[in-house]
Amino acid sequence: AEASKYNNIKVIKHLKNYGKTEAIISGLKASSGEIIVIYDADRQFLPEDIVKIVKKIEEGYDLVCGYKVGKYEKKLVSKIYNFLARLLFRIPVRDINALKGMRKEVLENMKLRKDWHRYIVPLAFHLGYKITEIPVILRKREYGLPKYSSKKRIIIGFFDLLAVAFQLTFLKKPMLYFGTIGLVSLTFGFLVGILSIILRLFGHGYRPLLYLVILLILSGILFFSLGLIGEVQTSIIERLEDIERKLK
Repeated sequence: AEASKYNNIKVIKHLKNYGKTEAIISGLKASSGEIIVIYDADRQFLPEDIVKIVKKIEEGYDLVCGYKVGKYEKKLVSKIYNFLARLLFRIPVRDINALKGMRKEVLENMKLRKDWHRYIVPLAFHLGYKITEIPVILRKREYGLPKYSSKKRIIIGFFDLLAVAFQLTFLKKPMLYFGTIGLVSLTFGFLVGILSIILRLFGHGYRPLLYLVILLILSGILFFSLGLIGEVQTSIIERLEDIERKLK
């Protein structure tokens, strides 16, 4: 009702709660400006910091992250989570889940899965966008209840973090990872095979080692095969993405 007083405000309603990622996507589709700021309705961040973020974007940055300052709940969990994010993605910011703003094209050029709103920063960094950060004050929540404090949410967030890292690294060069494991396995299989032959020549049994040789060689072949399949899949995905870019 309050929003109806302003012509430049749109209220979007879903039939049910589809989560924050879907809300961001809907907001993106309905937006008309060139800068998107993601601001939660619990009002933990100062509205004045939105202006600071927009000014920073106008200086030439593509995405501006706020990093939380002051006392707040789950500080240890947040620090661990952000440390893992920096370790996995090599991103030059301290906090990936505070107040943030970006150019519209940043969101338009990334594919967000359910709950992947938490990884907008590493996804944007991976796409080559210019990123910086500014301090933002985190206040006590005015509305709503925290949704990320339960053990279940923390575990889901951790596995999502690994999934994003997997997509941004492994899926780009599957043969590099699977091929390396396959090569190591085949090398060990070859060396153990030579050892088993030497032991056999000196009259020792070789059957346990023979089983190990078979296991290592088959594992090596399997990993190489998975690497080849991954390369084919990656090639198809890249071609589809290229077609999608041309159609835009």
